[in-house]
Amino acid sequence: MKNTVLLPILIFGVYACTTIPKHVTPVKSFDKERYLGKWYEIARFDFRFERNLNNTTAEYTLQENGKIKVKNSGFDTTKQAWSEVTGKAKFVGDETVAMLKVSFFGPFYAGYNVIAIDDNYQYALVAGKNLDYLWILSRTTTIPDDSKAKYIEMAKNYGFDTSRFIWVAHDKASNKHQ
Repeated sequence: MKNTVLLPILIFGVYACTTIPKHVTPVKSFDKERYLGKWYEIARFDFRFERNLNNTTAEYTLQENGKIKVKNSGFDTTKQAWSEVTGKAKFVGDETVAMLKVSFFGPFYAGYNVIAIDDNYQYALVAGKNLDYLWILSRTTTIPDDSKAKYIEMAKNYGFDTSRFIWVAHDKASNKHQ
């Protein structure tokens, strides 16, 4: 039986609104085409939808209707099984501003804000609606120490408690999830 799990790379609660934390700004001059593809979750703040998950990834695909298909997957260490969920994302306003909203349940959307990204679109810092939701993403299963330190410092400056980070293991392989 396929497990369905809601991974917070894009979901921040069923009733969450599409906001961004105060004093935090999304990336401007954002290029959605370069952001598409697979991202590995390097670190996150823990919350119920991702509890006990590792090897977590998000894959973004542009749909004909302009929305972005989101497929999140991860390995549930308690159930010893892979889980995935598919949703949709769309920009809140201008597509050059990295402020999106995403949904995995019908009409309910949550904020998804890229607040930092490197010039090559290899590493990203993503925030949810408030200071309780934060992720570091990478195109590979690791991130260079200097990029990690930069994102941690930036998050601290925005008011995030970076001691809450859980560093995600990427130690499982599955033909279905590679």
